[in-house]
Amino acid sequence: MNVAETDAVFMRRALDLARRGWGNTHPNPMVGAVIVEDGQIVAEGFHAQDGGPHAERAALTALGRAPKPGATMYVTLEPCCSEGRTGACTEAIVKAGFNRVVVGCTDPNPAHAGRGFEVLRAAGIEVASGVFETECRDLNLIFNHWIVQRSPLFAAKMAVTLDGRIACRTGDSQWITNAQSRADVMRWRRLFPAIAVGAGTVAKDNPRLTARCEGADAWSPVRFVFDGLLRSVVDRNLPQLYTDEFHDRTVVVTTSRGGLGYVRKLRDLGVQVWVFESPDQRVPLAAFRKKCAEEKIAGVYFEGGVQLLSEFLQERALDYLFAYRAPVLLADEKAKPMFAGLRTEKLINAIRLEDVRHATFGDDALMRGRVVYPEKLFVDEALFGIR
Repeated sequence: MNVAETDAVFMRRALDLARRGWGNTHPNPMVGAVIVEDGQIVAEGFHAQDGGPHAERAALTALGRAPKPGATMYVTLEPCCSEGRTGACTEAIVKAGFNRVVVGCTDPNPAHAGRGFEVLRAAGIEVASGVFETECRDLNLIFNHWIVQRSPLFAAKMAVTLDGRIACRTGDSQWITNAQSRADVMRWRRLFPAIAVGAGTVAKDNPRLTARCEGADAWSPVRFVFDGLLRSVVDRNLPQLYTDEFHDRTVVVTTSRGGLGYVRKLRDLGVQVWVFESPDQRVPLAAFRKKCAEEKIAGVYFEGGVQLLSEFLQERALDYLFAYRAPVLLADEKAKPMFAGLRTEKLINAIRLEDVRHATFGDDALMRGRVVYPEKLFVDEALFGIR
């Protein structure tokens, strides 16, 4: 193999290692590293959790000795060069005496981008970057948004028919997509530190909002329920989100119009409640984003309903979209649409996706990407119902 082919093999392994931190490193990135001597991997490491050793230091610890002359380190993300809780990784690499470092992608933090490369090159180390750059960057889409915008990534998931419908006119929707697609949704649930739904979805589906991946125990992120009037607390038969073994991970997001009695009821159950001031029953999305940032919740995975997600689009608050499409056609204008509430009369005013990634799951297809808004967004004045 030539150098490029060799670098690709070892970087692919570093990516596999990085994914072992899937969902456990927030608000830090997932990073993998391998140490290669004489064309063979002799040590590996990955960033396992926030506050733990970085991948480069984990690999050096696993090696347990100084690398041989001519050794190369492969790492998916530019090594950090600032003194944090675990020390600068560039310092550890220089001290170890590596001849060459191969990096997947540059640190997205504008304050640090490229500085790690400069430190290594100044020490006489050969640096190659951009190996599997797209894959390495995509791995940390939550971190990248968080570190650049200083704000959580708000992503929505939709499962739709070929004509963009999420349910029949009767509300029947289980299941539009296949089991493979639903398993992939569980994988993304496991990545995001929080999941969110509206009160209507809770009333209709009584969801668990846990990640249930094959071979692993059920895991619960922070579970947000948007309920501006606390309708979900009125009935005696409370949603399982408020009573299951993960109920302390549930946060009801409401307004001052929801009623203090219902707020006390939820808190007595051990459910958290975030109350926002609002002129109506709608939770102010900018205030919600700010609160998530204060709580260091780096990303929220929104799973509906249509009304909640449409409000996020109308207010330009949705950052990312996962759209699973099944080979099913309803051809019914009264079937429930994927989104609503805009008057888009020209394509120049359409919302688009950028940095698009594609995947297939049996006959289903996933398109996901960053949401890009037009200069002008025309909101339909028709009122939504209360969520």
